Amino acid sequence: MIIAVANQKGGVGKTTTAINLATAMVAAGHSVLIIDSDPQGNASTGLGIERKKRKASIYDVLVGHAVAEEAVVSTTIPGLDIIPSTAALSGAEVELVDLDRRSHRLADALANLDRYDHVLIDCPPSLGLLTLNALVAANTVLVPLQAEFFALEGLSQLLGTIERVRSGLNPRLKLLGVVLTMVDRRNRLSEQVSNDVRAVLGQRVFDTSIPRNVRLSEAPSHGLPGLVYDSRCAGSEAYVELAREVLARIGGRAVLETESG
Repeated sequence: MIIAVANQKGGVGKTTTAINLATAMVAAGHSVLIIDSDPQGNASTGLGIERKKRKASIYDVLVGHAVAEEAVVSTTIPGLDIIPSTAALSGAEVELVDLDRRSHRLADALANLDRYDHVLIDCPPSLGLLTLNALVAANTVLVPLQAEFFALEGLSQLLGTIERVRSGLNPRLKLLGVVLTMVDRRNRLSEQVSNDVRAVLGQRVFDTSIPRNVRLSEAPSHGLPGLVYDSRCAGSEAYVELAREVLARIGGRAVLETESG
């Protein structure tokens, strides 16, 4: 199962969701590959992948300098690998324009990489060719949505893009769901926004929401997912619950447990 974690709005928790959801899925006994398709490379950094270890990257895969298998790097978490990003990816949008099958480069690259139960693609905060490649390669889309006043702004554009990709480039593409992130339950506005989003989107919104959590924010500076950095913090426990829902929706084995029971 290939899941694109996408939202053209920045700062909504895409990378945090990708690495912690992947870690929780691994804890459930699944093998997972993360593709860091964001030129900022935050997923790579957040999993402790040093620059010198990024000999081949997703940029090399997309432009044809390497096959996907050559770019895979193991993380410190058994069962979780990553194809990292480098600064070179920032120029990929321009280079891809002149290449054959420019929208299918990632799909073609992943066609023979089938040793993982799941692939999570951490998309950049845009709807350019990098995100388009992710949507063409994916089976489903997971949308992190920050619980703030402008939460629904731009979501219709993303959903429209998903529909256009499904109609013209990838008929199997579906919306896996929307997950509310950075929810501050002490803030009445945050609660109101959450209620409004659920009222508009209904069952497309996951029951689990991700709270605003300091420990999740600290974890990337240590090169670790929040689930490894502090498995008992509220954010980590929320991602375990989200993984249960995700695995249930895609027919996986939702057998996750937290240390706190």
